[in-house]
Amino acid sequence: MTRFLFSILAVAAVASAAACAKNATPAVAPVSSATPTVTLRAPGTGTVAVLTVTSTAFANGATMPTAEAFTGCGGTNVSPDLTWTGAPANTQSFVITEFDPDAPTGVGFWHWVLFNVPSTVTSIAAGAGTNPPSGTSGLNDYGNLGYGGPCPPVGDGVHHYHFTVSALDTVLTSMPVSTTGAYLTFNTDGHIIAQGTYLGLYSR
Repeated sequence: MTRFLFSILAVAAVASAAACAKNATPAVAPVSSATPTVTLRAPGTGTVAVLTVTSTAFANGATMPTAEAFTGCGGTNVSPDLTWTGAPANTQSFVITEFDPDAPTGVGFWHWVLFNVPSTVTSIAAGAGTNPPSGTSGLNDYGNLGYGGPCPPVGDGVHHYHFTVSALDTVLTSMPVSTTGAYLTFNTDGHIIAQGTYLGLYSR
Protein backbone atom coordinates (compact mmCIF):
# COMPACT_ATOMS: atom_id res chain seq x y z
CA MET A 1 0.00 0.00 0.00
CA THR A 2 2.84 2.38 0.91
CA ARG A 3 4.61 1.68 -2.37
CA PHE A 4 1.36 2.29 -4.26
CA LEU A 5 0.83 5.68 -2.60
CA PHE A 6 4.47 6.64 -3.23
CA SER A 7 4.09 5.79 -6.92
CA ILE A 8 0.93 7.91 -7.19
CA LEU A 9 2.63 10.86 -5.49
CA ALA A 10 5.68 10.56 -7.74
CA VAL A 11 3.55 10.52 -10.90
CA ALA A 12 1.61 13.56 -9.65
CA ALA A 13 4.80 15.45 -8.93
CA VAL A 14 6.17 14.78 -12.41
CA ALA A 15 2.88 15.86 -14.01
CA SER A 16 2.83 19.05 -11.94
CA ALA A 17 6.40 19.91 -12.87
CA ALA A 18 5.64 19.32 -16.56
CA ALA A 19 2.61 21.62 -16.38
CA CYS A 20 4.64 24.38 -14.71
CA ALA A 21 7.36 24.07 -17.30
CA LYS A 22 4.80 24.32 -20.10
CA ASN A 23 3.23 27.48 -18.69
CA ALA A 24 6.42 29.16 -17.50
CA THR A 25 7.80 32.19 -19.34
CA PRO A 26 11.11 31.25 -20.94
CA ALA A 27 14.15 33.12 -19.66
CA VAL A 28 15.42 35.81 -22.00
CA ALA A 29 19.19 36.19 -22.30
CA PRO A 30 20.45 39.76 -21.95
CA VAL A 31 21.28 41.44 -25.23
CA SER A 32 24.70 43.05 -25.49
CA SER A 33 25.93 45.40 -28.18
CA ALA A 34 29.04 44.31 -30.03
CA THR A 35 29.89 47.93 -30.83
CA PRO A 36 30.79 50.24 -27.91
CA THR A 37 29.24 53.66 -28.04
CA VAL A 38 30.19 57.03 -26.66
CA THR A 39 27.94 59.94 -25.77
CA LEU A 40 29.49 63.38 -26.09
CA ARG A 41 27.96 66.61 -24.84
CA ALA A 42 25.60 67.76 -27.58
CA PRO A 43 26.83 71.03 -29.15
CA GLY A 44 24.28 73.80 -29.21
CA THR A 45 22.10 72.45 -26.39
CA GLY A 46 21.43 74.52 -23.31
CA THR A 47 24.25 76.96 -22.68
CA VAL A 48 26.74 75.00 -24.80
CA ALA A 49 27.46 76.88 -28.01
CA VAL A 50 28.59 75.31 -31.26
CA LEU A 51 32.22 75.39 -32.36
CA THR A 52 32.70 74.97 -36.09
CA VAL A 53 35.62 72.60 -36.66
CA THR A 54 37.24 72.24 -40.10
CA SER A 55 40.26 70.54 -41.65
CA THR A 56 42.00 70.54 -45.03
CA ALA A 57 43.25 66.97 -44.51
CA PHE A 58 39.95 65.27 -45.39
CA ALA A 59 36.26 66.10 -45.67
CA ASN A 60 34.08 65.82 -42.59
CA GLY A 61 32.77 62.25 -42.46
CA ALA A 62 35.23 61.02 -45.11
CA THR A 63 38.11 58.55 -45.02
CA MET A 64 41.29 59.80 -43.39
CA PRO A 65 44.53 59.78 -45.43
CA THR A 66 46.78 56.78 -44.89
CA ALA A 67 49.58 59.04 -43.62
CA GLU A 68 47.48 59.87 -40.56
CA ALA A 69 47.29 56.22 -39.48
CA PHE A 70 49.52 54.97 -36.68
CA THR A 71 53.07 53.95 -37.49
CA GLY A 72 53.08 50.23 -38.22
CA CYS A 73 49.48 50.33 -39.42
CA GLY A 74 50.26 51.72 -42.85
CA GLY A 75 50.75 55.33 -41.84
CA THR A 76 53.34 57.78 -40.53
CA ASN A 77 51.31 59.11 -37.58
CA VAL A 78 50.73 62.60 -38.98
CA SER A 79 47.92 64.39 -37.13
CA PRO A 80 45.45 66.37 -39.28
CA ASP A 81 45.26 70.14 -39.21
CA LEU A 82 42.25 71.50 -37.34
CA THR A 83 40.71 74.98 -37.25
CA TRP A 84 37.82 76.10 -35.08
CA THR A 85 35.61 79.16 -34.83
CA GLY A 86 32.71 80.34 -32.67
CA ALA A 87 34.30 80.28 -29.21
CA PRO A 88 32.46 82.37 -26.58
CA ALA A 89 34.13 85.51 -25.27
CA ASN A 90 34.67 83.95 -21.84
CA THR A 91 36.70 81.01 -23.19
CA GLN A 92 39.79 80.44 -21.05
CA SER A 93 41.27 77.40 -22.81
CA PHE A 94 40.61 74.70 -25.40
CA VAL A 95 40.76 70.92 -25.28
CA ILE A 96 41.36 68.71 -28.34
CA THR A 97 40.61 65.00 -28.27
CA GLU A 98 40.34 62.17 -30.77
CA PHE A 99 38.22 59.18 -29.77
CA ASP A 100 37.31 55.93 -31.52
CA PRO A 101 34.09 54.44 -30.06
CA ASP A 102 34.36 51.40 -32.37
CA ALA A 103 37.59 50.02 -30.91
CA PRO A 104 37.10 46.45 -29.62
CA THR A 105 37.99 47.37 -26.05
CA GLY A 106 34.50 47.78 -24.61
CA VAL A 107 35.30 51.40 -23.70
CA GLY A 108 36.56 52.84 -26.98
CA PHE A 109 40.07 54.19 -27.60
CA TRP A 110 41.57 57.64 -26.98
CA HIS A 111 43.93 58.59 -29.81
CA TRP A 112 44.69 62.19 -28.87
CA VAL A 113 44.50 64.19 -25.67
CA LEU A 114 45.55 67.86 -25.66
CA PHE A 115 44.43 70.42 -23.08
CA ASN A 116 45.16 73.96 -21.85
CA VAL A 117 45.44 75.22 -25.40
CA PRO A 118 45.39 79.04 -24.98
CA SER A 119 42.10 80.80 -25.72
CA THR A 120 43.85 82.91 -28.38
CA VAL A 121 44.68 79.81 -30.47
CA THR A 122 42.13 78.81 -33.11
CA SER A 123 44.01 76.17 -35.11
CA ILE A 124 46.65 73.47 -34.98
CA ALA A 125 48.87 72.62 -37.93
CA ALA A 126 49.13 69.21 -39.57
CA GLY A 127 51.68 67.01 -37.84
CA ALA A 128 51.71 69.12 -34.67
CA GLY A 129 49.83 66.55 -32.62
CA THR A 130 53.00 64.81 -31.46
CA ASN A 131 54.75 68.08 -30.59
CA PRO A 132 52.17 70.87 -30.23
CA PRO A 133 53.42 74.47 -30.07
CA SER A 134 51.00 75.20 -27.22
CA GLY A 135 48.89 73.28 -24.75
CA THR A 136 49.70 70.15 -22.76
CA SER A 137 49.63 66.65 -24.23
CA GLY A 138 48.04 63.85 -22.25
CA LEU A 139 48.37 60.11 -22.68
CA ASN A 140 46.65 58.39 -25.55
CA ASP A 141 45.63 54.76 -25.17
CA TYR A 142 48.83 53.61 -26.86
CA GLY A 143 50.52 54.87 -23.72
CA ASN A 144 52.22 57.76 -25.52
CA LEU A 145 51.90 61.51 -25.15
CA GLY A 146 50.18 63.33 -27.99
CA TYR A 147 48.63 62.08 -31.20
CA GLY A 148 48.35 58.38 -32.04
CA GLY A 149 46.76 57.67 -35.40
CA PRO A 150 44.16 55.09 -36.37
CA CYS A 151 45.09 51.41 -36.20
CA PRO A 152 41.87 49.37 -36.34
CA PRO A 153 42.15 45.59 -36.49
CA VAL A 154 42.34 44.20 -40.01
CA GLY A 155 38.87 43.24 -41.21
CA ASP A 156 37.10 45.01 -38.34
CA GLY A 157 35.20 47.34 -40.64
CA VAL A 158 35.10 51.12 -40.69
CA HIS A 159 35.98 52.89 -37.44
CA HIS A 160 34.79 56.41 -36.62
CA TYR A 161 37.32 58.92 -35.29
CA HIS A 162 35.79 61.91 -33.49
CA PHE A 163 38.07 64.96 -33.39
CA THR A 164 36.42 67.12 -30.74
CA VAL A 165 37.38 70.66 -29.81
CA SER A 166 35.91 71.97 -26.55
CA ALA A 167 36.03 75.52 -25.22
CA LEU A 168 36.34 75.71 -21.44
CA ASP A 169 35.57 78.49 -18.99
CA THR A 170 38.71 77.59 -17.06
CA VAL A 171 42.34 76.53 -17.34
CA LEU A 172 42.93 73.01 -16.02
CA THR A 173 45.60 73.46 -13.37
CA SER A 174 47.37 70.68 -11.47
CA MET A 175 46.71 68.06 -14.15
CA PRO A 176 49.32 65.26 -14.12
CA VAL A 177 51.58 64.45 -17.06
CA SER A 178 49.83 61.08 -17.22
CA THR A 179 46.40 62.65 -17.84
CA THR A 180 44.21 60.23 -19.83
CA GLY A 181 41.13 60.87 -21.91
CA ALA A 182 38.88 59.57 -19.15
CA TYR A 183 40.54 61.72 -16.48
CA LEU A 184 40.39 64.76 -18.75
CA THR A 185 36.69 64.18 -19.42
CA PHE A 186 36.04 63.98 -15.68
CA ASN A 187 37.81 67.29 -15.07
CA THR A 188 36.11 69.15 -17.91
CA ASP A 189 32.64 68.25 -16.68
CA GLY A 190 30.71 71.44 -15.99
CA HIS A 191 33.32 73.62 -17.71
CA ILE A 192 32.50 73.07 -21.40
CA ILE A 193 30.88 76.18 -22.84
CA ALA A 194 31.21 75.34 -26.55
CA GLN A 195 32.05 72.22 -28.52
CA GLY A 196 32.35 70.92 -32.06
CA THR A 197 33.36 67.62 -33.67
CA TYR A 198 34.98 66.67 -36.96
CA LEU A 199 34.61 63.06 -38.08
CA GLY A 200 37.14 60.87 -39.85
CA LEU A 201 36.77 57.27 -41.04
CA TYR A 202 39.41 54.58 -41.35
CA SER A 203 39.60 50.82 -41.88
CA ARG A 204 42.16 48.17 -42.79
